[in-house]
Amino acid sequence: MSEDERKEKKAVMFTFTMKSSGVSNSEKTKFYKELYGWTQTVPGGKKKYVYHREGVIEEMPHEKVDQSSFLVPEGDADKMMDFFDDWSKKVMMRTFKVLLDDGDELFKEMRPMKKKIMQEEEDF
Repeated sequence: MSEDERKEKKAVMFTFTMKSSGVSNSEKTKFYKELYGWTQTVPGGKKKYVYHREGVIEEMPHEKVDQSSFLVPEGDADKMMDFFDDWSKKVMMRTFKVLLDDGDELFKEMRPMKKKIMQEEEDF
């Protein structure tokens, strides 16, 4: 197995939960919008304008594992760590390094998505 193939199989799993006290509903909403993104609908006369606002997780390949758990390639983990550092007073987060099995297709699916994201950034 080449070094590149080994790198492609490494991921970081993030798990998180909101702290039980001192977090308002508006702060929870802001956190989830910043993480996952949201869709905004703006009425404008006879038309409706729909805008999608990207969350930090949409900027990288990822795989949702459970309600508050997801995997990102190891190379993209620093950006997620920065996001969670900004929320450290309100959100508890843990990370786990993961080595995917040879048969796992996760990164094969993520690779084209990452190329598409990188191309969109270049076009922007």
